[in-house]
Amino acid sequence: MTLLGICGSLRKKSLNRALLRAVAETLPADAALVMFERLGEIPPFNSDVEGDPEPVAALKEALRAAEGVVIATPEYNYSVPGVLKNALDWASRPQPSPLRGKPVGIVGCSVGMSGSMRAQYHLRQILVYSDSPTLNQPEILIPRAQERFDQDGRMTDESTRDLMRKFGAAMVAHAQRHAA
Repeated sequence: MTLLGICGSLRKKSLNRALLRAVAETLPADAALVMFERLGEIPPFNSDVEGDPEPVAALKEALRAAEGVVIATPEYNYSVPGVLKNALDWASRPQPSPLRGKPVGIVGCSVGMSGSMRAQYHLRQILVYSDSPTLNQPEILIPRAQERFDQDGRMTDESTRDLMRKFGAAMVAHAQRHAA
């Protein structure tokens, strides 16, 4: 099974990018996570634009090819980063969207205590439009993330790694349940 990983942060050393790598490392043996690394190339959404700019077409193709999506979102001003919302706006139009019915798992971490909970809640609301079933449990809201990763972005906290294994197994099962 192939899952698409999308990180809402553009920073190469972002803790949420490290969290997505931890998801990839802890997936069941029959699953793989492929990262979409071009969010920063996607232009602002404009419905006057005819056709899809190349980075948007690449995102849509990656979504079509994946059996599920894992989105790692930081929390910016109590919501999702603008680049993530912009990408989802492009991916949802025109209909039918490659997000329509696509199973999604949401993860997030922060240096504070919220673990990105508000951003994740908003992301769930956004995904209602595309009728993308979101995995509800286990929730991955990692607070004080800087204490759980080393300087190179490797997860060092075993209890968090165990939670990631549970998430990976649940995400694979979620994608299998919603397979077309």
